[in-house]
Amino acid sequence: MKFRLSALLALACASGAQAEIRGLQIEDLVRMERVGAPVIAPDGKKMLYTLRQTDLEKNRGSTNLWLQDLSQPRQPAQNLTTQGATDPVWSPKGEAIYFLSARSGSSQIWKLPLQGGEAQRVTDFPLDVDNFRLSPQGDKLLFSMAVFRDCPDLACTQKKLADKAANKATGRIYDRLFVRHWDTWADGRRSVLFTAQLDSKGIVQGAPVALSAALDGDVPSKPDGDQEEYQFTPDGKSAVFAIRIAGKTEAWSTNFDLYQVALDGKQAAKNLTADNPAWDTRPKFSPDGKTMAYVAMRRPGFEADRFQLVLMDVATGKKRELAADWDRSVADFRWAPDGQSLLVSADDLGQHRLFWVDAGRGKVRPLTGLGAVNSWDVHGDQLLINFGSLNGDGQIYRLSLKQADNTDVSKAEQLTFANRELMQDVRLGSYEQFSFTGANGDQVYGYVMKPWNAQPGVKYPVAFLVHGGPQGSFGNKWGYRWNPQIYAGAGYASVFIDFHGSTGYGQKFTDSISGDWGGKPLEDLKKGLAAAANKYPWLDTNRACALGASYGGYMMNWIAGNWSDGFRCIVNHDGVFDTRGMAYATDEIWFTEWENGGAYYDVPEKHEQFNPARFVKNWKTPMLVVQGELDFRIPTEQALGSFTALQRRGIESKLLIYPDENHWVTKPANSVLWHHTVLDWLGQHIGPAKK
Repeated sequence: MKFRLSALLALACASGAQAEIRGLQIEDLVRMERVGAPVIAPDGKKMLYTLRQTDLEKNRGSTNLWLQDLSQPRQPAQNLTTQGATDPVWSPKGEAIYFLSARSGSSQIWKLPLQGGEAQRVTDFPLDVDNFRLSPQGDKLLFSMAVFRDCPDLACTQKKLADKAANKATGRIYDRLFVRHWDTWADGRRSVLFTAQLDSKGIVQGAPVALSAALDGDVPSKPDGDQEEYQFTPDGKSAVFAIRIAGKTEAWSTNFDLYQVALDGKQAAKNLTADNPAWDTRPKFSPDGKTMAYVAMRRPGFEADRFQLVLMDVATGKKRELAADWDRSVADFRWAPDGQSLLVSADDLGQHRLFWVDAGRGKVRPLTGLGAVNSWDVHGDQLLINFGSLNGDGQIYRLSLKQADNTDVSKAEQLTFANRELMQDVRLGSYEQFSFTGANGDQVYGYVMKPWNAQPGVKYPVAFLVHGGPQGSFGNKWGYRWNPQIYAGAGYASVFIDFHGSTGYGQKFTDSISGDWGGKPLEDLKKGLAAAANKYPWLDTNRACALGASYGGYMMNWIAGNWSDGFRCIVNHDGVFDTRGMAYATDEIWFTEWENGGAYYDVPEKHEQFNPARFVKNWKTPMLVVQGELDFRIPTEQALGSFTALQRRGIESKLLIYPDENHWVTKPANSVLWHHTVLDWLGQHIGPAKK
């Protein structure tokens, strides 16, 4: 793969004056508009998508709906909403759009007729609607709201919340986990799936019917579940949804099952996947309604197991795995219009590709090539893809489904051009994928990226980025939290390795990190940096800083004690410092138990084998520690442990802590502060380029 031309320093003129050409800066990144998923109209002639814009003064983003005429793609798209809107859904005939909006003061479902007129409120509940689906016939809704399961109606939940707010006593009493999850303390409510009937005008009539309240679980799952976890049956008379019924074992269970229930709510829901003790989710019905596809894992307690496509015959309940020999984990999928195949996205060798899968024989072929397919929709032969890469943010492109075959999406017909003006004077760093022999003699992949203004004969200090997960990937995609182009824009080279445990290289490779957090991954990182330095003479690895978050933050603590002469500085964001404390304080216990071979009290030696706290005596590298106080995945005490160890040993160190952030940094002003603090740390310790 050759370096991209975008890295070359270019001159642009405007009104006869020379424009200021620059690399990507964090202020550019937070201002960028973010294009959402394409949603094609039933007749295939129009496309909806969301566009998120950032208001730096208000320190938040706002999302609205845009409409593009696909028959005239050069015509400007139309902004349909200005008061905030998400989750657009076409009515069956395409004459109206349903969406979520908080314009009335709470999150409700709205309907916008396209022939003219104002948006109408479809629901007016006393509680927020979190997500929804419209039935195939357009006469019913499925939606989720957080309620107390013992309440007979929504008003009861509303009153309980008001009573809690008015109570002067602030204590909370728990008798089971989760006590807190992701960034929220449990308050006794569950996300419950409801249904409601729509009248002739498309407005809810009557009280909603709870479909999952009898089951002790959340629909959809928390913290990241959405409407992809539930679905109408094609006849619109039933719903199928995924739920984990775990009771007091919820914090260490990954056993989600698919249930089917009639929409009248009079019968108990039926478990369709009781035979599988692991994860089953994301049901989707074939166009003829005869087959339900879903994804399933096979190993209980392992959140990074391979998601396998399963097809279930609706009439008989018989199941079969599809493309069982295809060693990739399904990220998303949907049926092709012909019903004879499915479109599937998955990580693949440092890319995130879209694949075609034959529903009969399970034959697989890639539809897209290099880069990342973020989302897509299909109508007939028309395939719309939100596509991005290390070379640019996600925009929507149009391809022919029949002709797509390992296609370079960036050369297809582009339909959206958000950020074109913002980025006209920005030049990005060129990048290249490389491979080397890593741990166990396996082939391991990584990327290098040059500074935006790289010049021949100059050696550049290195930002060595380590991804989290740990079952994840720093691949060929655009990001808004960890984007190597920010370092390229500041004059640094960057190196990032998909070490053992990364996704997209086969499940065996992904599995190999479990029980070996500080073993093969560290060996890969060492060998990867050395291989990059040997291949790319412009890398100055003698002046390098290591950076990582989550598992990447763990690796920063591990590097500090086990590769203490490798870097001039370290940036540790939300990293595990003490595996014992992590095992007893994290929210999702199944994670630490799987990764370390069991509960801490059963196998303490396995948890302690790769415990960074054991090697603090070897620490000597300056470290910047960053932590969100609302991070319940890797609690604040872990960051305080790292910082205390550094201070106690007299090692140069700083602590950046956010009282209002979770495992991620989400607010624009906080992101700007994060990046400037990190870049200042790099500048202090590894400095600028040298000839």
